[in-house]
Amino acid sequence: MGRELAEQFPIARQTFAEADEGLGFPLSRLCFDGPEEDLKLTENTQPAILTVSIAAARVLAEHGITPALAAGHSLGEWSAHVAAGTLDFKDAVRAVKARGRAMQLAVPAGQGGMAAILMLDSALVAEACSEAAAETGLVVQAANLNSPGQTVISGALAAVEKASAICKAKGARRAVMLPVSAPFHCAMMQPAQEEVARVLAALTMNDPRIPVAANVTGGLVTTADAARDALVRQVTGTVRWVDCIGTLKSAGADIFVEVGPGKVLCGLLKQIDSELKSLNVEDAASLEKTLAELKGAV
Repeated sequence: MGRELAEQFPIARQTFAEADEGLGFPLSRLCFDGPEEDLKLTENTQPAILTVSIAAARVLAEHGITPALAAGHSLGEWSAHVAAGTLDFKDAVRAVKARGRAMQLAVPAGQGGMAAILMLDSALVAEACSEAAAETGLVVQAANLNSPGQTVISGALAAVEKASAICKAKGARRAVMLPVSAPFHCAMMQPAQEEVARVLAALTMNDPRIPVAANVTGGLVTTADAARDALVRQVTGTVRWVDCIGTLKSAGADIFVEVGPGKVLCGLLKQIDSELKSLNVEDAASLEKTLAELKGAV
């Protein structure tokens, strides 16, 4: 991922070089050539996605497209803060590698799980999680409020399975176990949250140049201290993505450009508010299409 941007745009190439230097190993080679099993390790996946996202954002900036507001889903909140100038890119790429490693180590493999609950009100999902936690004595909670029809739950594997069954009994269309390496955004990530707090405490952070929506509250942050607090708390906290989009819309956003690999957030945006315009940039073709659409929208 990111190879085409790096081949065609010097600023993207420079971004990958910065990541390689910051990490002390060739992340760019892993992104471009794999092997996929190494790229899928979360301590590599996180800096890789951050790097591709910032490369795409910098290419857009060279074409005169800069954001008035920013947001990112989970790891993407770090990319949003790099784009906003809150964090230096090299600092962020090292920090998210440490974040990924800490998340992987927080819960032994096979003990945690996550599931996507489809077409059930988030309040009923929360109810199901409470019932499953009471019944099993284990952690399970809403991890991602992704759209009105999609809530992801996270926790101990047995509790996630129990909560999924309860959700189906309450009327969920489906409950799909996710192929994840750890139960993200739940209380089981507390050791990782403590490590992220330690890492962020050692970094210089600036007040963001533009407001950034915080996953953990859904509100906008405008200071370095609030940004640091939000990035720490989101490790165990719920990603309130529906609220983030609502906040950005209320602040005047009507065109959303997703940068980085894939178009997952464009898909979620359509589910949240089909009237909002979504575009994406992950390679040369999507860049060209997005620039044409933006030119037409002006």
